Formats: sequence, C-alpha cells, structure tokens
Amino acid sequence: MTQTHPWWQTGVIYQIYPRSFMDSNADGVGDLAGIAQKLDYLQWLGVDALWLSPIYPSPMADFGYDIVNHTDIDPLFGTLADFDALILQSHHRNLKVIMDYVPNHTSDEHPWFQVS
Repeated sequence: MTQTHPWWQTGVIYQIYPRSFMDSNADGVGDLAGIAQKLDYLQWLGVDALWLSPIYPSPMADFGYDIVNHTDIDPLFGTLADFDALILQSHHRNLKVIMDYVPNHTSDEHPWFQVS
C-alpha cells in the first residue's frame, strides 16, 4: 500500500528573505519583482514552495517582524500588484507561496499597539 503525505511534509520549501534575495530596480534592496525574476531558477532547483519572510509595512526595527499593517506590502518591496503578479507567476510554475504571517508581532507604530 502506498502512503501519501501532504505536500508540506515531503516538498522542498525555500525560505526567501526578500530584502537580500534579488534587487530588480538597482536600489540596493531585494523586492518582489526580483523574486519573480528568479522563479524559473527556483523551479529548476526542484523547489515546491516559497516561504516569504515578512513583506508587510514595517519600520524595520526587527527585520520586518515589527509589522505596522498586516494587509499591505511595504513599498520597499513593491506593491500589492507586484505581489499578485508574483503569486500568479509562481502558480504558473506549480510553486506554492507561503507567507510568514505573524499577527502576534506588531510594531509600536501599529494602531493596535498605540490603542493599547
């Protein structure tokens, strides 16, 4: 009998710290468009899923884990349209995208923190 496992138990998950991965616009900071430029290479490596470290708006006092807005993209990395394009391009290559979602880490600049 063949036992099947969920994809995340046997797949190759490649973590990307966007800030230092690939800079598409020569500003010295990696971005979503830069990640998209490397999707063919990641697919060639045999990657099944990308795990993106935080890309949310942040003052970057804690490497992006000090989040100000959990529903947007930090302009340092691009736009929501860039994110949508990355997701679409990833899925065309059968690559899954995992977001590093950290609701328990907010910046002292986040409205939740300021109200508390």
